[in-house]
Amino acid sequence: MSTSIMPGERPDRLEEECAVFGVYAPGEDVARMTCYGLQALQHRGQESAGIAVGDGETVMVAKDLGLVTQVFDEAALAALEGHVAVGHVRYSTSGGKASWEAAQPHISAIDDELIALAHNGTLVNTTKIRTQLISEGVQLRAGTDSEVAAKAIGHVTQQTHHLRDGIGFAMENLRGAYAMVLASSTTLYAFRDPHGIRPLCIGELPDGRGWVVSSETCGLDIVGAKYVRDVAPGEVVRFSEDGVTSEQAVPALEPAACIFEYVYFARPDSVLDGQSVYQSRRAMGRILSQEAPVDADLVLGVPDSGVPAALGYAEASGIAYTDGIVKNRYVGRTFIQPTQAMRQLGIRLKLNPLPSVIAGKRLVVIDDSIVRGNTSKKLVQMLRDAGATEVHLRIVSPEVLWPCFYGIDTDTRDQLIAANMTHDEMNAWIGSDSLAFISIEGLRKAVSGARHPGFCEACFTGTYPVDIPPEVAKTSFLTRKEQEAQKE
Repeated sequence: MSTSIMPGERPDRLEEECAVFGVYAPGEDVARMTCYGLQALQHRGQESAGIAVGDGETVMVAKDLGLVTQVFDEAALAALEGHVAVGHVRYSTSGGKASWEAAQPHISAIDDELIALAHNGTLVNTTKIRTQLISEGVQLRAGTDSEVAAKAIGHVTQQTHHLRDGIGFAMENLRGAYAMVLASSTTLYAFRDPHGIRPLCIGELPDGRGWVVSSETCGLDIVGAKYVRDVAPGEVVRFSEDGVTSEQAVPALEPAACIFEYVYFARPDSVLDGQSVYQSRRAMGRILSQEAPVDADLVLGVPDSGVPAALGYAEASGIAYTDGIVKNRYVGRTFIQPTQAMRQLGIRLKLNPLPSVIAGKRLVVIDDSIVRGNTSKKLVQMLRDAGATEVHLRIVSPEVLWPCFYGIDTDTRDQLIAANMTHDEMNAWIGSDSLAFISIEGLRKAVSGARHPGFCEACFTGTYPVDIPPEVAKTSFLTRKEQEAQKE
């Protein structure tokens, strides 16, 4: 059995592209507030961070590679004075490389004025718009779809002299997933794609001091803002000295919020579309215990996202829960990579087992997903080395069979272990005693308390709410066996 479908240097997790944050609050320290918001959203992207501030006259931006606390210090924040701000943390998708040019917010010029845009998601049809912009003299440096959106908005606004026209052009013509915040020198805008694939919510600061927009409610919590509502699919919301105005810029389409937000991406203390992420994960564990029971001594959760589900599994199964895996919480997406020699020594950057807890025990190990399989394989071996007699993997998402084109780091089907191996082959290659995934019906039931009736489940089902261009799908949808067959 070949194991070459899992490239060794690719992250063995589904990774979110980014998070956005926006503030309109005259008289407040909006740069510092945005910095706090981005720290709360740091889990969504760790490659770069940026903040842009409007002061009534112009827009200033500061951004760089690294974590929020690496990019911003007291001096950097003090230089960003104003009353409106947008911020961004980024993780590049589809194997993209981290670069200063790709860091957001992106700046676009409208005559002598500037706008700054931050984008969470991925667009699937920017090639045509990029070509048109270049032909009309617009310079593009970053090569990202987010930059195309920012430049398109600025270019159209420059022609019509109405920023709303530029935003409308983007919402009418760009396809894919987008939750965007945009700052001019005076005004904050927030808008979301017509399917609502990526999350975006609105909060109000105490005593009417201003408004906050965030990818998750945990970003509102950290600055003391009270959750008001989510930005509706296809809606654009404007925050200015005239107050808050809302417009349905494009018709809302069939709801397709990313269901993986509940499984892994969102922080457990966030609320998405009225549903607690933490309670959803507890429900996933309870349902999985009913669908895939096992005779064992202990239930362990893989930190962090697997822990609430493990508690639910233990609760429903009657098997004791224990903290048997310790996570190093100070290791993020570090720029200091281990050498090959260190890898061969089995360096454990993020997870370490507790032999005194698990030695001689039969374990049920709860994790959020299996993507390429490398991490699961190492985890099982690590637990066996620590003395576990049996390791039964239980996964609270269905098999990831299809790539995502809406802001998650899987770009070809041949990277996905479940698309290239049978269930028994996966179990044998990973080395677990048994392997089971929650059903798609079980996952839907776990998040059925959400108010919207539909989710994007494309990574499980292959049904995409936004059509994928044929030139992209042609190669991305092929498994390793199908690619080899084409070569023959």
